[in-house]
Amino acid sequence: MSRLPRRAALLAAAALLVALLGGCERAATASAPVPAPAEAAPVPTASTEPAHPAYLDAPYAVLPGRKQPTPAQLGELGRRIFFDGSLSASGKASCASCHDPQHAWGPPNALSVQLAGPDGRTEGPRAVPSLRYLQTLTAFTEHHHDNDGDDSVDAGPTGGRMWDGRAGSAHEQAALPLLSPAEMANASVEDVVRKLERTAYAGDMRAAFGDEVFADPKMAFRAAGLALEAFQQSPTDFYPFSSKYDAALRGKAALSPAEMRGLALFNAEDKGNCASCHISERTPDGAFPLFSDFGQIALGVPRNRKLAANADPDYHDMGVCGPIRTDMKDHPEYCGLFRTPSLRNVAVRQSFFHNGVFHSLEEVIRFYAQRDTAPQRWYARGKDGKVQPYDDLPAQYHANINTDPPFGQKPGGKPALSEAEIRDVATFLRTLTDADQHDAPDPGALRTAARKP
Repeated sequence: MSRLPRRAALLAAAALLVALLGGCERAATASAPVPAPAEAAPVPTASTEPAHPAYLDAPYAVLPGRKQPTPAQLGELGRRIFFDGSLSASGKASCASCHDPQHAWGPPNALSVQLAGPDGRTEGPRAVPSLRYLQTLTAFTEHHHDNDGDDSVDAGPTGGRMWDGRAGSAHEQAALPLLSPAEMANASVEDVVRKLERTAYAGDMRAAFGDEVFADPKMAFRAAGLALEAFQQSPTDFYPFSSKYDAALRGKAALSPAEMRGLALFNAEDKGNCASCHISERTPDGAFPLFSDFGQIALGVPRNRKLAANADPDYHDMGVCGPIRTDMKDHPEYCGLFRTPSLRNVAVRQSFFHNGVFHSLEEVIRFYAQRDTAPQRWYARGKDGKVQPYDDLPAQYHANINTDPPFGQKPGGKPALSEAEIRDVATFLRTLTDADQHDAPDPGALRTAARKP
């Protein structure tokens, strides 16, 4: 048989098979039961109510018939609330008592922590941070990526207000001292609102938020928080960028030789390495530096044994993992971490770090340079006479402590900065003081006064 007839036979057989299979499929399809049509989904009617959007509970939500406050109204209301001591249990403590505008909206004295509470004598939980240059601060996140086009680098826990980042916004932060027993010490939201309703500016709150603003205490409390947040967005008050360093960036001033040496040491990775967290250069889009990446970091700051809370040897303020913050208590890798502050106006401060353990700028820089080379200078000794490094953090969390330069040297080694270099870095940091702060009282004089009986 030739190849052609054989191929024709095969093709004919294949055609017959396809026809038979097709017939079987059609037969199977014809004999299969037809499923009942699915029941149609109910069509929403006009009476079906949508879910209540969460934003409608905010005092700034646009609703029919609700008055919308202007930015000017909010800012002025926030200013009056900020300086109003009548909103505290003592009738004397205001936001400005701890966040003094003459001290870059930070503490006005050399106390490690401020005194407030119902009697005005209760120690606050931590040193008071400055409220300046927080306008771009994001809410706390465990995974931060810089806006530099490279998302491959995870900077880790970053942001949030308060030392431990537990407040996600300025209005959330404002609520905390109002209700803290150690600060303004109000018993409840309702307690705060009753006081607001008795103020001279209660009518302004009604004009801004509506006549019924005080009918719902939670709404009135949120309205006050919104006003405080708007006030803290005032550029003149909270981010003026008016320091000598800013003038130098604008080409309108020149740094002195000592200031230039300090800046070089500040930036150098093998010296101060300060700029690794306290960025000193303009951002890629030209914005002036805030001198902080706002990252959460463990520095192993010495225990402040003068604080009343630390009289209990088992008490440790461990920042992000608690005990003041509670939502991260199951994250041991975050124990000892506190938010990196901006170094703008750092020279007008008189207490440093979250526990206010240091009281001079030079001593802070010296701690960075000598923490690991001379631990006996910073940490207490145990009963065995041995130095206990990182004595304000339980030993099981010591692995969290940062060892990047200028840290990481061996005891007895050469510090990253000499005494002359420490002075130069401090000289540079004083160029970050805003113009309106140069008339503030001298920090050295205030420290001396604070030590007098």
